[in-house]
Amino acid sequence: MANIPVIDLHDFPYQTSKLIIATACEEWGCFRLLNHHEILPVALMSEMKAVVRSLFELPMEMKRRNVHAIQGIGYAAPRITNPVHESFGFYDMDTRLAVDDFCSQLDATPHQRDTIIRYVEAVHELFVVIVKKLAEGLGVKTENTGIENWPCMFKLNKYNFTPESVGLPGIPTHTDSAFLTILQDDEGVCGLEVMNKSGEFIPVDPWPETLIVNIGDMATIWSNGRFYNVKHRVQCKETKLRVSIASFLLGPKGAVEPLPEDVDDEHPRKYVPITYEDYRKLKFSTNLHAGEALELLYTPSLDKIDLDMNRG
Repeated sequence: MANIPVIDLHDFPYQTSKLIIATACEEWGCFRLLNHHEILPVALMSEMKAVVRSLFELPMEMKRRNVHAIQGIGYAAPRITNPVHESFGFYDMDTRLAVDDFCSQLDATPHQRDTIIRYVEAVHELFVVIVKKLAEGLGVKTENTGIENWPCMFKLNKYNFTPESVGLPGIPTHTDSAFLTILQDDEGVCGLEVMNKSGEFIPVDPWPETLIVNIGDMATIWSNGRFYNVKHRVQCKETKLRVSIASFLLGPKGAVEPLPEDVDDEHPRKYVPITYEDYRKLKFSTNLHAGEALELLYTPSLDKIDLDMNRG
């Protein structure tokens, strides 16, 4: 394939869809989602993108009000190491309290607040639908996932690409620490690239009214290595303003470990249990951001790493 798989949400009720989506996650670790508009309408996507652009136009002193107790979440201003990128973010996007806090920090208007609330509710519904189909593909009973209660995170991105930045990264190569990402990419400005298993970067060109779904590190652990945690980056290819909306499903509460359905004599357990929070600390403490940190969780590597991330 010259580009990432394309999956139609209208096909989800059919038995074959669980095999198609499982194959996409095993071979590519990502896919483009079509016909999701009964859950996340095009009009709401457009409204949300307009809200995002307006938030990035706020004065710097107001943008810096977006704070969170967890390092790396909240407003990130352009910096010397990455002068073209800035972002907002908050945890628990599936709870009204977190959304209200975020909106209050930025003095969101009633319309902006309503748009954000409707958007995150729709995305959360999509998360539930997609993960249940992933579970079916692994032979897991969907009622055992508890997906409805998994925590989520929200991140808004702006890339101010300039003539000087063309050819440079807007975001360097990485994997997502979370379980699953739903990305509403910029509808007109290219830049997103994913790495296939041959190590080649494949451009993911804009396709309006669609979503990109990425498999993250937690899903690789959960599937005992069956699902591919796709490496990806954003490259500056043209002098334009680029905006994207990323929603992250962090994964099961508590320790994440391979599903019993994916462990047998031919497929021994690959990873030790770890929580999302501890894994994120591990990733940042080792500066391994492109999936390499998973190698530290291999069961034969227990003597090589101290997994007590609460020490220092």
